[in-house]
Amino acid sequence: MSADKAKPISMVRIALTSLAASSIEWYDFFIYGTAAALVFPKLFFAAGLPPAVAQLASFSTFAVGFIARPVGGIVFGHFGDRVGRKKALVTAMLLMGLASTAVGLLPSYARIGVAAPVILILLRFLQGLAVGGQWGGAALLAIENAPAHRKGFFGSFAQMGVPAGVVLANFVFLVMGTTVSPESFAAWAWRVPFLMSVLLVGLALYVQLKLEDTPEFQDLQRQAALKVGAGRPKGSPILQVIARHPRQILLAAGSFVAANGTFYIMITYAVAYATKTLHVERPVILSAVMLGALITAPLLPLTAALSDRFGRRGVFMAGAALALAWSWPFFMLLDTGSFPLMVLALIGGLGFNNVMYGLQAAMMTEMFSTEFRYSGASLGYQIGAIFGGGFAPIIATALFERYNSSMAISSYMAVLCAVSLLSVFVLTETHRRENRSAPASHDQG
Repeated sequence: MSADKAKPISMVRIALTSLAASSIEWYDFFIYGTAAALVFPKLFFAAGLPPAVAQLASFSTFAVGFIARPVGGIVFGHFGDRVGRKKALVTAMLLMGLASTAVGLLPSYARIGVAAPVILILLRFLQGLAVGGQWGGAALLAIENAPAHRKGFFGSFAQMGVPAGVVLANFVFLVMGTTVSPESFAAWAWRVPFLMSVLLVGLALYVQLKLEDTPEFQDLQRQAALKVGAGRPKGSPILQVIARHPRQILLAAGSFVAANGTFYIMITYAVAYATKTLHVERPVILSAVMLGALITAPLLPLTAALSDRFGRRGVFMAGAALALAWSWPFFMLLDTGSFPLMVLALIGGLGFNNVMYGLQAAMMTEMFSTEFRYSGASLGYQIGAIFGGGFAPIIATALFERYNSSMAISSYMAVLCAVSLLSVFVLTETHRRENRSAPASHDQG
């Protein structure tokens, strides 16, 4: 196939573009989580609320983004399977860039009253729609262009956008928090990270102008045109994948709850917990999160490459088992309030998390055939995100309020890991399957 000859030349650019798109998109999504932990409780909710109630309300708006993510996966999945991966990715990036910039311009509760949290919720919903569509586009951009024996490795570039987004988000908040007074930070400096999101619009234009759609999607379009004359759609991809592969969608979702849920406990809830309960200075915990993400990021491509050689299931289950075992040491180390030990807690937690997450894009996309791959993988990923990260900060906050012990949160993290371990245990291995534009015969019964 002629497209194969071009891949060795273009894969570096494609992988870096996937990384850049994912990094900035996740940066936008994560700065909301950091702001929800640090400033939103006071700025966007009624004065006089007890601190714990205001924090729960703030984390509830954070969860709205996760509720919107499956909707985004459905909408952009249909769009991506029908008109192309590239167009869906570009649209998702534009939506995220504009919604995040608007958060940075939003007046506080003191200025516009109840309209402030209402608009904040709407903008968070739009962020969720965008990230629900972005992941599938960025992952497929890399995976469907990659050589068959390196799909895990190149798919990890979309996954590396997560630690890159964490580092960027925490770095920008760290700079803002250390260069301006607390009063200025609360008044205006917290807005700067959101206003920087306009850069995503520029990247979207680059993708639109400089990149072609993936060879697998182009082949699918040619086959569709031959089969139905004018290329008329055969039905909704999302309905097809739900009807044909409900088990795969549920197992894909189950496989993701551990990586997603424990991740948001470590990078969002832990920030609020360390500053408000342990009385750790904000720059200290933000630096610890940033260091943990930086140090463990290389595990994403490394373990994804191992999955190309040895299979997805074994590598993933090793990560899930290690993450389960680390659930208790994580909070034991964090509770010390010691910077080196908090960094160690995050290195272990994020490191074992990355063993699962690095290969997740390849594993999920290989579960579905090309004609509804964007829809199936996105839906599984985003449903897992709701039950994983979407409610994790809320549940963690409520557990600590109820039991006054971080060990209850550790047990919750362990349960999430057990769910993913079991889900992948019952999955069939995917990495030896060849790419296909129609469902495999055993999938059709």
